[in-house]
Amino acid sequence: MTSQVKHYHNNGLINALERLDEDLDAGPTNFNKIEEGLFLARKKRLGTILCNPRNLTAAKDVHTLVSNAISHILTVDSCPLPKTITDLKEIKNKFMQVTDIPQEDLLSYFSTSYDFIKEGQEKGNVLVHCYYGVSRSASVVIAYLMKKHQISFDESFKRVKSCRRFASPNKGFEAQLKLYEVMNFTIDKTNLQYRMFRLRHAAVKVRKVKILPQDCMDVIKPDPSLTSVKPDPLVYKCRKCRRIVASISNILPHSPSEKPSWKNVKWSGDLSNVDQCSQIHFIEPLNWIENVSHAEEGKINCPKCKSKLGSFSWIMGCKCPCGAEVTPAFYLVPSKVEFSNFVQNVQITV
Repeated sequence: MTSQVKHYHNNGLINALERLDEDLDAGPTNFNKIEEGLFLARKKRLGTILCNPRNLTAAKDVHTLVSNAISHILTVDSCPLPKTITDLKEIKNKFMQVTDIPQEDLLSYFSTSYDFIKEGQEKGNVLVHCYYGVSRSASVVIAYLMKKHQISFDESFKRVKSCRRFASPNKGFEAQLKLYEVMNFTIDKTNLQYRMFRLRHAAVKVRKVKILPQDCMDVIKPDPSLTSVKPDPLVYKCRKCRRIVASISNILPHSPSEKPSWKNVKWSGDLSNVDQCSQIHFIEPLNWIENVSHAEEGKINCPKCKSKLGSFSWIMGCKCPCGAEVTPAFYLVPSKVEFSNFVQNVQITV
């Protein structure tokens, strides 16, 4: 018996996992070594419901866990591992609740998953798994290698694929990984492409639950008329009462006759080279817009004089006269607002 196996056995892990393995009667788990200290695995469906603990077979092959000295397990799935595993002191567990659909926001997890995997490699060996080890867990490992080695999505995907030929992020995750590369392996909240991504993700959730969920509140931007340390000098004002209603940074550009997509890398580039339409001013949702987080659609009225400035719709969107279809859509009618390069009533504070 090796010293590592003795360590596990003395701490009760072997006995606990063997008892669980007998209960599961699930057979071997498929492990692939991606690099030193990092493994990718899957769960194996037995034909009953997903959340039945008898189905959760990845990360429970006793001999594989022991022989690879797994000290950290990252679960990227709809359901966590059973407490029989998560309560074990010898293994540190982390659960990220993610479904394998293109509309899912996996990008927001890349920072915390990176920290967990990095710690796992420094203190022992880490196992990353989802149900099949094809899309979710593979995407997280690809993101990790991208940041760790400062390599492109294509290069990272190639490395993972060479070790686990089944690895294949869904189209949504692939686009998020490419955006992650554009943002230099971090989350740049000022990046227009990222802001479009978050807005689209929020709209998908509003369609499901009829209101904006708490975890999507970041898409609602502050009132640009309020005092700011660095106010934007370029603003849009209500034409009737001249109240500031949006800043130039709140504008979401679009090109004629196209359906703008967050997956298009051009929105992360130099927008001076992009053909932009100005027939309708599409903006980010702002916190002064009445019911913007509690209704699927509504009117946009000036918060001061109540003049109608435009409309919004999380689910139906809007078609610009140029032919572009924008969803979700929050827009100001150009005839109702005026553009100004001088900020009135906004004081710079130190």
